[in-house]
Amino acid sequence: MNQRSARMRLAALAVLALGGATLSASPAHAANITTNPGFEDGLAGWSCSASSGAAAVSSPVHGGSKALQATPADSDTARCQQTVTVEPSSSYTLSGWVRGGYVFLGVSGTGTTDTSTWASSPSAYTQLTRTFTTGASTRSVTIHVNGWYGQGAYQADDIVLDGPPGQSLPAVPAILSATGTDTAATVKWTAAERATGYNVYRDGAKVASTTSTTHMENLPPGAYGYQVTALNAAGETARSAQVSVVVGDDSPPPPPDPPPADRLLVGYLHASFANGSGYVRMADVPDEWDIINLSFGEPTSVTSGDIRFTRCPAAECPNVESEAEFTAAIRARQAAGKKVLISIGGQNGQVQLTTAAARDAFVRSVSAIIDRYGLDGLDIDFEGHSLYLDAGDTSLRAPTTPVIVNLIAALKALKAKYGAKFVLTMAPETFFVQLGHQFYGPGANGSADRRAGSYLPVVHAMRDDLTLLHVQDYNSGPIMGLDGQYHTMGTHDFHVAMTDMLLAGFPIAGNPANVFPALRQDQVAIGLPAAPWAGNGFTTVAEVHKALDCLTKGANCGPYRPKATYPHLRGLMTWSINWDRYNGHEFSRSHRAYLDRLG
Repeated sequence: MNQRSARMRLAALAVLALGGATLSASPAHAANITTNPGFEDGLAGWSCSASSGAAAVSSPVHGGSKALQATPADSDTARCQQTVTVEPSSSYTLSGWVRGGYVFLGVSGTGTTDTSTWASSPSAYTQLTRTFTTGASTRSVTIHVNGWYGQGAYQADDIVLDGPPGQSLPAVPAILSATGTDTAATVKWTAAERATGYNVYRDGAKVASTTSTTHMENLPPGAYGYQVTALNAAGETARSAQVSVVVGDDSPPPPPDPPPADRLLVGYLHASFANGSGYVRMADVPDEWDIINLSFGEPTSVTSGDIRFTRCPAAECPNVESEAEFTAAIRARQAAGKKVLISIGGQNGQVQLTTAAARDAFVRSVSAIIDRYGLDGLDIDFEGHSLYLDAGDTSLRAPTTPVIVNLIAALKALKAKYGAKFVLTMAPETFFVQLGHQFYGPGANGSADRRAGSYLPVVHAMRDDLTLLHVQDYNSGPIMGLDGQYHTMGTHDFHVAMTDMLLAGFPIAGNPANVFPALRQDQVAIGLPAAPWAGNGFTTVAEVHKALDCLTKGANCGPYRPKATYPHLRGLMTWSINWDRYNGHEFSRSHRAYLDRLG
């Protein structure tokens, strides 16, 4: 056994010792409250780390026809987990069948003592069991299974959480009407299933608790914003979409919706590499594209902040144009009304602004690239481990993690330098944005991935200066929407649910006191792969148009119904212009025609 294996065994045994419960035979199961315990429905109900390659396989299985298989990496244990609603002060038994070199089964968030256990059984399934009691105020726990760093694939099957099912939160109520008279405001909303009461919020502050579905109050003249939540023993829901009420004849009317902005198609141009899709000269970029992101500016080292942009070498891109031709083509695109940005990061460009020196180097070097080519602005495409949240950094509005604080400061400096016409876009993955609805940084016990939701404080800090947020709705695991259900990429329902979160707002890590506010409709576009080869989660043209129909017109919706219709949704982004050309321009031509018809 090498030193790493010895350390691994010691660490695993330490985890076992700290777990607190004893290994015992599993009792008869009165009630398994785990969702999809045998993975017969794929990964439905489970959230797995992005690099785990997690999948439901048909062999080897313990029971039924499927089992989970995932593969740890050197920096990832390939954890799969789900949050389960439980009852306070109640006893539970967690068990599961596992197979692999080192496989762990555990539970966190119990409110008492979190516990886990492990087994090493490479050639046959073995059962793991843990018992625990929930705390007096515990309403949910997170169960998990994972392997160990770099130890090869493991399998898990028939995961059972045996105990009383917990009461789930009510549905979020929807406001039906909000009217004002000379002296009063009246708000009515839908009755929420499982609700025992409601809270009413005016301009962000709670003003009433009631069991009715109507609230009326006398107010001085003015404009007011109302939201409603539902309550039961499990807690309080997220707030409903805000509605405006005007009281008094002299009150100014609410501002009208902004006029429809031009619908945009945003595409990434492989300006520094070919990537198997072929090089596209700047002069040959089709007219369908409104924003062209030059990919990529990358740092000289992860923490230097010094960003460099090098055009594709002729050895890799034989048809690459000269520097002068490239610059002239940018000018021609801009003269035609297009915007050309430098995109920083990408899959390989890890950027961590851990110091003030790195922050300042970022501003200097990005400015140099923008000035060199006369670009219109900047796209932030930080992926991997560029952004994360330190333990205890839980405030959306006042983050403390240096990589977050320094990036915000750098972006504000660039915006101040170039002024109102500076175009700022961002292309985070769902892991860094919508996953924040469930997990935000390392969490209270430090066991969650500290990158979860870490883009949110950056987006929030820059929302007044943000031109466009186009989250990558691809290369994503299942993500929970505002309906409390998991949604899987590649379908129109996934795009509707993910976009609705940005345009309705959502509580961070389920905390109604820490809410990510809705963005403007004209600030949001949907990010998609241009072709099946461009990224996991390709969505057909027909499914994309169904998602746009649902979001902008309330038509062609699937199981997920958005909180509102969003007629001013801005458009679509794709990776990439090169892959679109490789696929016969299907993305740009089909979606440009749809967006033009949408108006």
